[in-house]
Order: sequence, then C-alpha cells, then structure tokens
Amino acid sequence: MDDMLIKVDEAIGELTDFLTKRQREDGSWHFCFENGIAIDAYMIILLRILDVPNEKIIRELHDRILNQQQEDGCWKLYPDEKDGNLSASVEAYYALLYSGYSHSEDGPIQRAKRYIRSKGGLGQVNGILTKAMLAATGQRKWPLSVSAIPLEILLFPSYFPINYFDFSGYSRVHLTPMLIMADRRFSIRPADAPDLSDLKVSREDAEEPLPQQYRDMQKDIQSGLSRLIGTPRFIHEAATAKAERYMLERIEPDGTLYSYASSTILMIFALLALKYEPKHPVIVRAVEGLTAMQCRLGGKTTIQNSPSTVWDTALSSYALQEAGLSADDASVRHAASYLKSEQQHRTADWSIHNPNAVPGGWGFSESNTINPDVDDTTAALRAIHALSHGDPAYRDSWNRGLNWVISMQNRDGGWPAFEKNTDNELLAWLAIDGAKSAAIDPSEADLTGRTLEYLGRFAGLDVKHNWVKRGTEWLVRHQEKEGSWYGRWGVCYIYGTWAALTGLRAAGLPAGHETVQKGSRWLWSIQNPDGGWGESCQSDRLMRYVPLGASTPSQTAWALDALIAVHPERSPDMDRGILRLIASLHEDDWKSAYPTGAGLPGSFYSHYHSYRYIWPLLALSHYKKSYGG
Repeated sequence: MDDMLIKVDEAIGELTDFLTKRQREDGSWHFCFENGIAIDAYMIILLRILDVPNEKIIRELHDRILNQQQEDGCWKLYPDEKDGNLSASVEAYYALLYSGYSHSEDGPIQRAKRYIRSKGGLGQVNGILTKAMLAATGQRKWPLSVSAIPLEILLFPSYFPINYFDFSGYSRVHLTPMLIMADRRFSIRPADAPDLSDLKVSREDAEEPLPQQYRDMQKDIQSGLSRLIGTPRFIHEAATAKAERYMLERIEPDGTLYSYASSTILMIFALLALKYEPKHPVIVRAVEGLTAMQCRLGGKTTIQNSPSTVWDTALSSYALQEAGLSADDASVRHAASYLKSEQQHRTADWSIHNPNAVPGGWGFSESNTINPDVDDTTAALRAIHALSHGDPAYRDSWNRGLNWVISMQNRDGGWPAFEKNTDNELLAWLAIDGAKSAAIDPSEADLTGRTLEYLGRFAGLDVKHNWVKRGTEWLVRHQEKEGSWYGRWGVCYIYGTWAALTGLRAAGLPAGHETVQKGSRWLWSIQNPDGGWGESCQSDRLMRYVPLGASTPSQTAWALDALIAVHPERSPDMDRGILRLIASLHEDDWKSAYPTGAGLPGSFYSHYHSYRYIWPLLALSHYKKSYGG
C-alpha cells in the first residue's frame, strides 16, 4: 500500500470512529442544521408578543444574533456576501430591540441603523418572510405581492388555469397563513414594541412594481373568481374556513406546521388573526414544538428550521457502510431500525398529483410525518439496502420506498423534491423574492442525478429501463454549456454536477460519453491551487458559478466523488484533492462552517454540521475502492 492509500485509510478510520461514537442509542445521529439568524429573530419577536416567559432562550438567541454582526453593522447570509444583507440586518435589529437585552442607544444597534438606512431602509427589504413579519407586527403595510392574491384561490378546482395545489407544498404552507393575515390586514403591536419608523428613509414603504407576467396571472385569478358559485360573502367565508383547515390539518404531532419553524411562526400569527387566544392549545403546542427545535452547540443556541435527523442518519449509515461496515454491524442495524420506524405510510399532499402510488417515502425530520421527499427517501433506501436482502421486513420497506421513488418521476423525465408535476411556470412570476425556487417544485439535476445513482447502484436498473432512460435524457438535456449542472438543494454547480455525473455513471452512461467528459473537464477547470474545491453561495443568486476562493470539505468531497466515478485511474490532481480533503478534517475555521446547503436563493442557506464528516468519508471510501487494488 503506497503512502497516499495509507493516509486515506487512516482518515477513513478516524471518520468511522468519530461517527460511530456519535450515534445515539436509538440508532440515529443528531447534528445541528444551522441556518442564518432569521428563525432566531422571529422566535424572539413571537415569544415577546405572546408574552411567553422563556428568558433563557430569548437571551441565548439574542446573544447568537449579536455575535454575528459585522463591523460595518450589517448581518450576512454567508461570509462572502458582498455589502451584507438588508433583510437579515432588519430582522436582527428588530429582534435585538424586541428582546429587551439591546437598546437603541447601544453601539451595535446604532451601527445597524446606519447600515440599514444606507441601503434604503425598510422600503428596500425584499425578503418575503421579512416583509410578512414586519406587516404582521405592525411595522409596514402588507405587501401587494401577497395581498393581491385572494383567499378564494384555495377554492379553485384542479381544472382551472391556476389552482392552489399548483404551488409547491413548501410554498403553500407559508403562503396560506400570509394570505389569511393579508386578507384581514392583520397586525399585532404591543405598546412596548420597538418602533422601526426611524429605519424608513422615505415616508412610505416602497411598494414593489408588479411585473407584467404577474398581472397576466392576476387575470387568470380574476377569471377563476368569476366562475365560483355563491355570494361574495359566502365564498369568502368558505375560503377563510378552508385556509384555516388547511393549516390545522397539516400540524405535526410536535405541534409544528409541516415540521418547519418558519411556517409554524406564520401559522401562529394567522391563528391570532382568526381570533385564537394566545393561550389556545394549538398555539401553546406550536410554541413547544418550536422550542424543541433548538440546537445548542459551542455555547450558542439557535432554532433549526427543521432538524435534519432522518437525513443525517441515512447519510451517516450509508457512508459508514461504504467505508466497510457490514450489514451485521450493530451501528448499521441500529440505524436501519431507526430509519424503518421513520418510513411514512400515510397518503398526504404528495398524492394529489400522484394518486395511485402506495406510500413509502421518508421525510427530513423526525417530526415530519406527512411530507416525504425523493432525496431523503433514496438516502434512507441506500442505508437499509444491505439488510433488505436477508430480512423480509426490510425487504418490504425497501420495495415500498423504491416503488414510491419511481412513481414520483415527473412527466419530463426528471425528479422533483416533494410533489410530482408541480411545475406551472406561471407561478414563478409571483412578485415574491425567490418565487421561481419556492412557488414550484420542478425537476432538478441534483435530485434526478441522486435518484439515478440509487436506481443504478442499488436497484440494478440501467438505461434499458424506461425510468432510468428518461431521467438520463433529462440530465443530458439540462447540462449547462460549460459542462456543469445547477443543484437546487446544495451550493450549487459543484453539487449539481457531482449528483449528475455519479447518477449518469450509475445509470450506465460510459465514462467516455461527451456529456460525462464535459462535466469532468468543468470540475477539473475549477480546482483550486490548494487542490480542493469551493463555491460561493452567490452562485445560487446569480445562476452562474462563482468561485469561493477557498476550499470547503463538502464541496471538495463532492467534486472528488464525481471525478472518481468518471476516471478509472487516479491522477496527481486527484491526489492533490484527496490531500486537501484529509487536511480539512483537522481544520476548524470559516471554511469548514461555510453554508453549502441551499434552501431559498438569496434568502436561506444552511450549514449542515454533519457534512464535514459524511461527504469526506464517502469520497475517501470510493477513492480506496476504486484505486486501492
């Protein structure tokens, strides 16, 4: 064994030892799913308005927010965000004052005020959740982009040009409470609430211009309204009741709406708008669910938007098996038992566009019982695959999951995240920041590639099978000119290209195929001088590759894993990447904490604390398997 393979073997051993020791008794892994400061800020505001006496968590959230302020007074969504982020800075400023632990005369607050005003003030805030929180708490008018959508849209039948289930599930659970509040022009502002009027550069908040495409959509909405039967009052009351039921019927056992903190906070305000008392059991339970989403790490506390336990458990177990753990290993068996218990057996919103499929998917969080997704499902199936050969119970679970994944394929051949064929481009013109990524759930390269990788490597399917053939053709059609693919749920072109290349190879596309070679050449072309790879979150906003100027562990691992899948022999450049990856395991700096998970372009990015261990272990294990003799 040469020196390189010895180093790889040692690193695999270190990572394997670390992960197995982190596993909990129930077989799961719990890593922090760290987002920006938005949810922390909203939580402070919510607890103060509801008068919930939880000073400990309010103070801890306040301190985390304050700790992330930059020297010029701003807050950022990611370290290299140029000029800071106005929406995040307004959220932070508002929450710090609402907490009562910061005051208007404090230096950090004064710096934040100067920054916000220098960027145009409240009127220039573009984040839709930020606008909704400001409107719900009496600091601005409800934005026209929301208030112009009538509640009656919930009553539109499926054959209308626009109906409510054309929106993605993620969009619906956030839009529903916003529509309720905007319809009632709701706001709640206690007497001791902060006054943000000094953040307004002009007298009135600037109202965003509505694009022509949005006005065209409004015509379809008005046409739909004219076809509803009943008096306007009756129709409106029916729509309000349906919106209320929509939220209540999607509350998870932990009290949260669809397992998301962001939608749960909006739901609580919407229930207040519907005249629920602050101490109503539904609201109390929702607050308890939100509080349980906290993650404590390194002396800091944050509220996760949705804990990533199922995702992290599936990926950790799979990576350990790729590293050499057998199906008989206690760690693998415990993880499989946990994952089997998290498989979903109920039909839910996903079945509206996929009515004939038998349930069998997995969700992202433990609290998620009604919102499975394709990516978590294939991750769980990889983790239980080895046990499915000898145990009938796991075989049944695996078959249900496999059939569910196949059934979720879109009409265009690709795979979505949550719901099939929710790709009405008309909705992408909503005058909502990031609507193209939030309002619809179209086929994506990362989801399609990872699904093909699963179907090829673990289900034994290839391009002779129609599902695989159509998915492969979708990826070939959607390759960017320079050779990359855009990844929706990771940052960003490195993520998409990794998923696409590993998927195409597993599906049987030859390494010499021009599509594969083009993708490989692109990855080599962006390798950093230190041997690693790194991409900025700016790529997600600009829709083109933007180099980070440094190497991150997860992005380096993704690039290497893709190249290992393509190249039958190692090369000096690949070994440089492997050495950079191994070195990163012992570094603890901004690069290892850089957010490489994507949620909503320009608004929401995630630092998975598991990623610096899982993806390097996977890449190193595949390197050893491919080149270790």
